This record gives sequence, C-alpha cells and structure tokens, in this order.
Amino acid sequence: MTNKSSCLVSAIFSVLLVQLLFSPSSSLQPLAFDDSSVYETFLQCLESYLSPHDQISNLVFTSTNSSYTSVLQAYKRNARFNSDLKPLIIVTPTSIPHVQYAVLCTRRIGYRLRIRSGGHDFEGLSYVSDSPFFLIDMSNLRSIEVNIETNSAWVQSGAILGEVYYAIWEKSKVHGFPAGVCPTVAVGGHFSGGGYGNMMRKFGLSVDHIVDAQIVDANGDLLDRKSMGEGLFWAIRGGGGASFGIVISYKIELVEVPETVTVFQVESNPDEGLADFVYRWQVVAPTTSNDLFMRLHFSHPGSNGTASFQVSIQALYLGKADDVVSLLSKDFPELGLKRQDCTEMSWIESVLWYASLNYRSSPKVLLDRKVVRSPNDTNSAKRKSDFVVNPVSREGLGDILKRVAGQLQFSMAFSPHGGEMSEIPASSSPFPHRAGNLYKIEYVGNWNEAGEKAERAVMTQLRRMYSFMAPLVSKNPRRAYLNYRDLDIGKMSHGKGYRSYEEGKVYGMKYFHGNFDRLVKVKTEVDPANFFRDEQSIPTLPMKL
Repeated sequence: MTNKSSCLVSAIFSVLLVQLLFSPSSSLQPLAFDDSSVYETFLQCLESYLSPHDQISNLVFTSTNSSYTSVLQAYKRNARFNSDLKPLIIVTPTSIPHVQYAVLCTRRIGYRLRIRSGGHDFEGLSYVSDSPFFLIDMSNLRSIEVNIETNSAWVQSGAILGEVYYAIWEKSKVHGFPAGVCPTVAVGGHFSGGGYGNMMRKFGLSVDHIVDAQIVDANGDLLDRKSMGEGLFWAIRGGGGASFGIVISYKIELVEVPETVTVFQVESNPDEGLADFVYRWQVVAPTTSNDLFMRLHFSHPGSNGTASFQVSIQALYLGKADDVVSLLSKDFPELGLKRQDCTEMSWIESVLWYASLNYRSSPKVLLDRKVVRSPNDTNSAKRKSDFVVNPVSREGLGDILKRVAGQLQFSMAFSPHGGEMSEIPASSSPFPHRAGNLYKIEYVGNWNEAGEKAERAVMTQLRRMYSFMAPLVSKNPRRAYLNYRDLDIGKMSHGKGYRSYEEGKVYGMKYFHGNFDRLVKVKTEVDPANFFRDEQSIPTLPMKL
C-alpha cells in the first residue's frame, strides 16, 4: 500500500471511529442514566470546570427547581409546543467559558443539545425535541459594542434586534443596520438564517454585513473567523449556525442611513380591482428605487379594523416624503400616494413604527423586552414560505385573492427583492435567493385557541393554500426561507440518527439550493460526529470505503 493510500484509509477510519463513538444509535454511546443521575453527572462535570466564583445554582435549572418553568417560558414564543417534551436541564451561561463547559459536559454524557437565542423558531427546534435533551439559553449573552469610528459593532447572540438598533442609535443618528422589523427576535437565529429586513433592497441582508464571528465548536473550542476558517465562517452566515456549533457573537458592519426617512401604509380600494393593483405592485416593487421597500399584506374581513377584504402596502423610503410621492406618481400611479399619506421621521423612529409602537416615544422602549414582546409571542403560530421568480398573471393573482379572502385562519405577505439583493452572488453566503427572485411569500398562521381542533383548522388552510400556489412559484426545487422554518417540507428521521444525507437533501435543497452540498462538506469537516443536530440540521456526508 502506498503512503497516500495508507493516509486515506487512516483518515477514513478515524472519521468512522468518531462517528461510531458519538452516533446516537451507537452501542458504544455512554450508558443511559435516570434523570437524577444525569443531572448529578452533569453537575459534577460542570463543577470540575467552573471557578469558585461561579454560582452554579444561577446557571443550571431542572424541573425540580422553582425557577425552571419561568426560565423555560421566558423565551418560548410559540404556544404550539407548550406540551412537548421539555429539557431535562437548562443552562443559562453568563460567560463564554460557560458555553464551552456546557458543550463538553453534554457531549460527555451523550445527550442532545438545543440552543435558544430568542425562541422565535417557528417549529420550536431551538427549545423542543422528540428525545431527551439539554437546552442552552443564550439570553444572558447579549452585550453590544458599537464603534462608530470603524462603522462596526460586536453583537452577542442573545441580544434582540431592538437592543442592537438602540445601541447603534445611541452612538449615531445616521447609522443603522439591515435586519428584521420584529424587535424581540434575537441575533443568534436571525443572523445565522440570513436576516431579512426592510432595508434589504438597499443594503442586502444582515449576513451581507457580517465580517467576523465567534463560535464554540463540538470540541468546546472558541473560534474566530481566522481560526475557524473561511468555510465555517461562510456556513454560519445563512446556513443555520446551530448545525455547526454555538455562535457566541457576530461582528457587523454598520450602514449609513439618512437623517430623515419616510414611512407610509396605504390600503387599496376594493372597488378598483385588487388583482390589477397587486399585479402592478408585482411589477414595480422589485424594480423601483433601491431606497424604497414596499411590503404587500392581505387583510382579512374584520381584521385591523377593516370592514372588507383589503390589500395594503407598508413601506419604508430612505429619503424625504416629497421624493417618494414624486417617484411613485411615475412608477405606481395606481397606488395614488399623497403627501398626507406619508410620515417623515428618523430611522430609529421607523423601527418603532414598524413594530407597532408609538414612534414618538423614547427609543428606550426597545430595551424593555417585556414591553416590546410581540402580541403573537404567546399565540400559536405556523409559517410557510415561497419565492416567486416569474410574474403571476392577473388571473392567477385574482384566484389567490379569492382564496385568501375566504379564509379567516391565515394571511399572506409579499416582500420584494431586486435592488442590492440582485447584485450579490447566490454563492456569497448560504442564502441563495438572490438575482431572479421577484419576491418572497410568507404564509402566516396565528391563533389563540388551545387544542388540536384549532390547530388543525389553521394547518389545513395553510397547507391547502401552499398546495394551490405550487404552479405559481419557484420549482425544481420549490424554494423556502430557513428562518420561516417548516417541517412540512422535509425532516430527518430520528431512527437514522439525524444522519441521512438523502433526507437532509430534501429540505436542504429548498432552503439552500446550490449551496447545500457546500454546507454538507463544511458540516462533515467541523462536526463529523454530528453532535449539533436537529430535525432539519445540515447532515454529514455518508462515509464510503
């Protein structure tokens, strides 16, 4: 055997051995314990790393602890999962070493690990599981360090977007950051899934402005961009960080925003032909000035105080009101936008406006996680998504409107692409939905009623609408947005140890398209034992001798 062949066999054997030792189905997996012995073993392991100054009672919680329920529920944003299997142990690290120790001790015991930053995962994958698991809650790791001189900031994963926006505004009134409109969403999940926002046509996504990061890998090592390598750094900017490790923080580049921006919300006149109105939006919204973002909403009868079904546009323009009125009088005269429909304000005030908060109030409200807690945080929720690459005909739009108008259990929102989104290559980050995509569709299901009947009603309507839309949206594969997590489009089978490449490819191609195999390669390199896994994680490559 040549030296080259010998090295290859040795490498393959080493990877197979690691997979055997840590595979969930391996007979060499650590012996099972009862709950109490698992807890004691975990504590002993953790205490062996902690310093005398660390108060373990403030870091680790089990169901016997009086604070367990409040800690679990604090960032459990979806009532759909209130009855699901709960974590045996919750770890709430207050420092980076705590995260490293928790990874090492969890792996030593052989349990699964879930990582929660803000708890907005629509399938609950950040805090529920179908088998025993530990939860690392990152909400205490929320520091934000803004440096206006370098136009940058270090932001930890547990920080919510509202805190990020406020910290930037404190230092500068002409800087901002392109990210989501919901201020309670945390950085960890939002950035690692791409980071949609209302400035994306001007600046792109959140991930397009990440220049460094810190991550704890499966070996408990803390890595930055240089030490993790460009492959892993690429993967955690849109590929879902929880498949590769625990992202501690991101370094972001700030963007310049004008002193005055303009917002407006306009409802269409139902007597003037909704299909024509939406068709015209479809033509204009992805092609108009990059400074303008116009999101289209379908409103139900009786919702938002409306008496009949309406289509509304909620918009942000990075400039003054007279300019956007003039622009749309040429590009979109059917909208009939008037100066009195518009409100000029600062960028930070537009953050409050989009969050349905009083934009004239102090921006400090963004720091109060209870005040800015979304009304839907305690509801049950389900999302699905699509991307439209070819304009939908007027007839097709009419059929969509009729179906949505007759359904009281869900709504839809269209977010336009174009602008900078079309200039950034699809391979620059794992998020592939760039040039060629006109807009993203979000299917929105929220409900308050408890029980299977209420859930089944919403799910049925959402899935029927999703099925109806198939001929009108992207194909081969039909694409989806990772941060609107949807287990309907595919998931791993627990019996296969969440290791099946073929199963992962089903949903992986929809989320990541041509970037999926590159993500799999990175995953195999950095986490060959597949320690960081869930029902829709990136799989490892199958090993072949």
